[in-house]
Amino acid sequence: MNNRRSVLLFDLDGTLIDSFDGITRSIAHAFEQLGETGPDPTALRDWIGPPLRTSFGAWFGDSEDARMETALAHYRTRFDCMGWREHTIYEGVHEAIDELAARGHRIAVVTAKNEPHAQRIVEHLPFAQHLEQVVGASLDTSRSDKTELIAEALERLHVAPRHCVMIGDRRYDIEGALDHGMRAIGVGWGYGSSDELARAGAETVVGSPADLAALLL
Repeated sequence: MNNRRSVLLFDLDGTLIDSFDGITRSIAHAFEQLGETGPDPTALRDWIGPPLRTSFGAWFGDSEDARMETALAHYRTRFDCMGWREHTIYEGVHEAIDELAARGHRIAVVTAKNEPHAQRIVEHLPFAQHLEQVVGASLDTSRSDKTELIAEALERLHVAPRHCVMIGDRRYDIEGALDHGMRAIGVGWGYGSSDELARAGAETVVGSPADLAALLL
């Protein structure tokens, strides 16, 4: 495949931005509003990647638990107010995106974060002009896992999987890409480990945004 003409699908949290503070503070807020003790802060890294509905459902032990819906509502309230701003761009990401776009790649974001929140974040990134689409989870949960999200991205972008590369920091990104028969590259600076990414089937795991740009160029 000619990498110069690839469509690059980037995960958001843990790949383009470090959003740990915004997400975990909003999760803590949700449990505080419920009057419950939530997970230890060190365990919350595992909550970044899969849909939050999945993580809250596993915590409460029942995906239909009314507390889960209430917790999600509290999470969204805080995240919508301030959590969406509590992130930093990983060093080197801006330059890598600029370079990849200049070389002719089409670039989109595919994230398990709900789409309105993801769109707001992306609109404020300094390289937003290079991001052709932002595909996120639907609020009604009809589209939430990475396989479904990638399918939606392919439809919106009018592109075949063989012309795409999925880039992300968790196994969900890799597994979702492989479900569509597309290339999958792991990044080593996010919330997943290199071992997790390799076991999921990543073609390779890059150590920095500069390494990623060099590989794709």
